[in-house]
Amino acid sequence: MSAQTASARRAIDPHRHLSERRRWRPVELAFWLATLLPFVVLPTYLTLASQIAITAIFAVSLDLILGYAGLVSLGHAAFFGVGAYTAGLLAKAGWGEPLSGLLVAGAAAGLFGWLSGFVVVRVRHLALIMITLGIGLLLYEMANRESWLTGGNDGLQGVVIWRLFGRFEFDLYGTTAYGYALAVLLLLVLMARRLIHSPFGLSLRAIRENERRMPAIGAPSAARLHTVYTIAAAMAGIAGGLLAQTTQFVDLSTLGFQRSADLLVMLALGGTGRLYGGIVGAIVFMIARDQLADMNPQYWYFWIGLLLVGVVLFLPNGILGGLARLLPRGRDAA
Repeated sequence: MSAQTASARRAIDPHRHLSERRRWRPVELAFWLATLLPFVVLPTYLTLASQIAITAIFAVSLDLILGYAGLVSLGHAAFFGVGAYTAGLLAKAGWGEPLSGLLVAGAAAGLFGWLSGFVVVRVRHLALIMITLGIGLLLYEMANRESWLTGGNDGLQGVVIWRLFGRFEFDLYGTTAYGYALAVLLLLVLMARRLIHSPFGLSLRAIRENERRMPAIGAPSAARLHTVYTIAAAMAGIAGGLLAQTTQFVDLSTLGFQRSADLLVMLALGGTGRLYGGIVGAIVFMIARDQLADMNPQYWYFWIGLLLVGVVLFLPNGILGGLARLLPRGRDAA
């Protein structure tokens, strides 16, 4: 059977096409097995590895709305910060159980995303960018002003997280933190994978390509955008909650514009609209930042900018986009 015939059959039978997309590729299995290597090969870098896993969750959450639904956001850190402060305040109040605290953090960020989504999904282009940026700045200044609650510039002190499952302590070496963050990353990627390879995920791509045509086929585009925006907010809140729990500290940078800007850089590096694009971008960005900051603490952003320019010029669809062109069989896995 020719490639064109197979493609035509998949177009006729979307359910079969989705079923094929849900199948695990060898490269995916190899990737997740490789995430276990830091426990053995780089035990001194487990703290960095946990930060990468948390940032990867954050990047995947933004890619759901940017890469798949076409909603550009410059204030996605607002949800990250809501999750971080929720988990931190809950622990400070005396409830430091990690799993339940993480669920509450995700629920709080999801609720905030649902409320703000009523405004966000109704605008596009520059207005969308400005509104998301404004929401992020408003939360940042509120957290800064209400220092009696958030700690202000000094950060939230007194965050004490209990042992995970009553056995595993969050030590300075990052062993528990990385295992915890990696397990949550895997779970959320499985959920996101199921979401994007579903009829709902296909409708998001259709909205991204041509939103005006969706009502003609009976698809409520605003409702679906609102739903995915809420899901992405909850995922970002879980990432923020993980950061608060693994570091046992929360400060204003969790709500800062810089965090949202860095996230866009990661997606540009890895590739938007690809499940693993945010993960690859987070890995490249975080490792590059760690190494470059050691080499030149003052001007390391120069090299990050140079890297970004190079990727945009020579790999306009990101690292995974470039690999997909070189290795067509890896396109679906990416």
